[in-house]
Amino acid sequence: MAKPPLSMKPTGWFQVAWSDEVGVGDVHTMRYFGEDMVAWRSETGRVVVMNAYCEHLGAHLGFGGHVVGEVIQCPFHGWQWNADGRNVCIPYQDRPNRGRRMRTYPVTERNEAVYIWHDAEGREPFFEAPDVFASFADGSSAADYFPQQRLFRQGLEMHPQYVLENGVDFAHFKYVHETPIVPVFTRHDFAEPVSYVDFTITFEGDDQQSIDDVRSGVEAINGGLGIAVTKSWGMVDNRTISAVTPVDDSTSDVRFMVYIGRPAKPVRDPERARVKAEAFGDEVIRQFAQDIHIWSHQRYSDPPALATAEYEGFTAIRKWAMQFYPDGRGGSAADLASMTEKGCTT
Repeated sequence: MAKPPLSMKPTGWFQVAWSDEVGVGDVHTMRYFGEDMVAWRSETGRVVVMNAYCEHLGAHLGFGGHVVGEVIQCPFHGWQWNADGRNVCIPYQDRPNRGRRMRTYPVTERNEAVYIWHDAEGREPFFEAPDVFASFADGSSAADYFPQQRLFRQGLEMHPQYVLENGVDFAHFKYVHETPIVPVFTRHDFAEPVSYVDFTITFEGDDQQSIDDVRSGVEAINGGLGIAVTKSWGMVDNRTISAVTPVDDSTSDVRFMVYIGRPAKPVRDPERARVKAEAFGDEVIRQFAQDIHIWSHQRYSDPPALATAEYEGFTAIRKWAMQFYPDGRGGSAADLASMTEKGCTT
């Protein structure tokens, strides 16, 4: 596998599991950012994500480790580690080892997903992961939608940035999805680590149509490179979440979630409404899978040979994306956030 030119260890929030994969008392194994990890849920419901190998003699906590109240116990010698990664019990000694600590990750749960904060330099989160309902501030909630539909693809040779760039790519609809959609962008806001892209939808042949005539569109919120949430309006009411998480220096896991809105008014046949909604959700997922097929065989082009109409969007999102790489490619998002708080400008 060829190593991509972009760092596969960007800063930000990244999905590592779905919430229902980590029940109370469960220990869930996974590998991301080149590290073996475990996620476990304590008796009070808190999800903890930490590196997998016990600091005592290196046993993997995901193979025989178990949750005891609010700690995880190593299967090898019974050492117990708390949610902060600290050793709290050695069963054959009267005090714990205070000098060693398991690496843990900041965790947030929303929209039935478990996200961790990854930062190669160990800094604390400086922006929140977007919520597919609350972030749009329109009073919506999961109760207004049918159950979440999902796609999961593992170990693909692709970078999270490819997915974010798709959000400004107006030309691919016709050639990838065979849909004569012509997005007209009404917002490109890349001023903060959480960015916004909105567009209205026209169709080929509607050259005389004005923005005021358009009755449908998409609002997208990008939480760093790891998460993008969308709200579609004027069509079948739906929300989507795309989450791409690097596994190692070459591959990523891709998760995609869709919510289809329930009828606003009572319907005669609720089951038929559910089936129609599920079918539409399947179509949204099918179209996203078409994009995945392109991304997983894509080579990062830098600089790209852009058409004139593409220049503004791609230039803006690529400049914005560079802040999440801690390897000198454009600086650090944490530094930019700190400068904003202090009222500094460059």
